[in-house]
Amino acid sequence: MESTAAASSNAAPVDQVTLTIDNHVATVVIDRQHVLNAVDGGAQARLNGIWDQLEADPDVRAVVITGAGTRAFCAGADMSSSAVDKTGLEYWAGLDPNGFGGLSLRTTLDIPVIARVNGYALGGGMEMVLGADIVIAADTARFGLTEPRVGRLALDGGIHQLVRRIPYTQAMGMLLTGRKAEAAEMQSMGLVNEVVPAEELDAAVQRWLDQILACAPTSVRAVKQMVTRTGHLTATEARGLRLPALMASLDSEDSAEGVRAFQEKRPPVWPGR
Repeated sequence: MESTAAASSNAAPVDQVTLTIDNHVATVVIDRQHVLNAVDGGAQARLNGIWDQLEADPDVRAVVITGAGTRAFCAGADMSSSAVDKTGLEYWAGLDPNGFGGLSLRTTLDIPVIARVNGYALGGGMEMVLGADIVIAADTARFGLTEPRVGRLALDGGIHQLVRRIPYTQAMGMLLTGRKAEAAEMQSMGLVNEVVPAEELDAAVQRWLDQILACAPTSVRAVKQMVTRTGHLTATEARGLRLPALMASLDSEDSAEGVRAFQEKRPPVWPGR
């Protein structure tokens, strides 16, 4: 288990982004409940460090990202922080190449990311959801790219990703109004995989984790890498690309174990290499 805490500008309460790793699953929790888990500069840097760490850890097979408490997943950028002193142009000039929370535009994390959306996912929080692979939401969750309502823009991938992930008119209906949408509506648009009562959220996330962990780790990494790094190619072009995770999977111990387990009619025991 690893955690980091940084004092807020008024020294209380304590701001945190925590990382725990257990049974091949990493859990990342944004714990800034006094600002609905909004992200400031310190939290942004910490999140980037966590994703870099997980990229280098071959033992981690899945990641869950969530917010502490019950009110918010992440309400976006901390509007109470010094970042709001920047003009729009200054903010745009200093954009993080990995996007909001170090996740929304990251293309080098070859393990599946589940967004456990327990409350508000607004602005940059919504962009982090768009950077995840699987989205599980409580029925109390609310989603939105609300930046236009404060004279700003969703510059960390929100505008471009939303219109590619859901039907055009649905995306524009949210982007041009800055409105919030309920979890059930986002599921009907295709952005959310499953909506459950809040008290069942952890159980639902665990069901998805169990299904991921039942697969060969090398296969899962290859799938993720093949998807994230070939979006600009045709399917035929993408098939011929010799990506590192693909080549490792084709010549892996996992590949041999999967065949043996099938022939011996037993569950596979994945070496993870």
